[in-house]
Amino acid sequence: MTAPARGTTVGARGLRLAIFSDTYPPQVNGVSRTLERLVGAVEARGGEAMVVTVSDPAARPDPRVERWPSIPFWAYPQLQMAAPRRTSALDLLERWRPTLVHSATEFGIGLSGLFAARERRVPFVSSYHTHFTAYLRHYNLSALDAIGWPFLRWFHNAGLRTFAPSEIVRAELEANGFRNTRVWSRGVDHTRFHPAFRSPEMRARCGADDDTVLVAYVGRLAPEKGIDVALEGMRQVMARYGKRVAFALAGDGPAEARCRATAPEGTYFAGRLDGRDLSAFYASADVFVFPSITETFGNVVLEAMASGLALVAPDWGATTELATTETALQFPASDPAALAERVARLIDDPALRRGLASRALAVASTRTWDAIFDDLVREYLAVHAGAPRARLPRSAATAQRVANA
Repeated sequence: MTAPARGTTVGARGLRLAIFSDTYPPQVNGVSRTLERLVGAVEARGGEAMVVTVSDPAARPDPRVERWPSIPFWAYPQLQMAAPRRTSALDLLERWRPTLVHSATEFGIGLSGLFAARERRVPFVSSYHTHFTAYLRHYNLSALDAIGWPFLRWFHNAGLRTFAPSEIVRAELEANGFRNTRVWSRGVDHTRFHPAFRSPEMRARCGADDDTVLVAYVGRLAPEKGIDVALEGMRQVMARYGKRVAFALAGDGPAEARCRATAPEGTYFAGRLDGRDLSAFYASADVFVFPSITETFGNVVLEAMASGLALVAPDWGATTELATTETALQFPASDPAALAERVARLIDDPALRRGLASRALAVASTRTWDAIFDDLVREYLAVHAGAPRARLPRSAATAQRVANA
């Protein structure tokens, strides 16, 4: 086994991982960024990775990424949808010869990975990233509820592993009949998210000075994120405290226009941020509010913790594994007045604010990507070691018979 990269303990020499996903950078979301990290982690450990994903006019050429034609999803134009392409998937498996196929989404491209892996008998695993059944209610698609869990169960149980981002989600999946589940958690890049990025210039952009408590939100501006709860709660806070508090949001999404129209006066919309600007945005705040109860993990919560912020988060859902009663003020989910009361406590009690932030930072410091990916690669290797031999494509099987003659 090849020597692993610095900070890792597990090598992946011989692993050829084909990832099928309907989202990947330059799309900005937790899934796409995690998958981009996964590619780098496999390569750092001596393995190889290939990604099949949707088209994107902003994408830069990358020999490790194959993009298939796609169109914007009508209910959520920021996302792309592609039809299943069985023949294309079979061709990729024959050309690239992966030792493991991982589908990270359950739709067109993820289905293509499943179909091709089953036909070629390549070991197949999947990961569950998004509470689609919860999302349906926010996009007036509740009629699809009846087929949601049965379809997801069929898709994921077709593989040898289903990876869930948190223990809470894993328990929910198992309660709905999912088999062979494992937790693939998330880490945080401490070189990007740290209190040292605090910036007076960024605070000024957000409408805050040294005497202001800056409350921040980072994430998609979308109904399923509970953004209306944050806006209404902060309306109550800003009406009470005036210039003692500022509110800033980073992100974009399908509800952006409505958010801008209904936000409390003085709210700062930073738009989509990345790189050093995002690092500074987090670290320059004092309080982080995140009202979503549809998360399967909550990457932005962990980034806020690593940036040294006090948290205000719901008392229900997967984010409670991070935003515990030790690291956050929890509030009854979907209750704007309760959110406002928790933020008010943090404005009035700087010692409480500092204590929560300190404990959150300590927890975040234990979450490293190297450890997370070491665990995942161990699972990959265990799956491959225990799987039946792959069925070779006809051309390759013929070649092997000739070679053995």
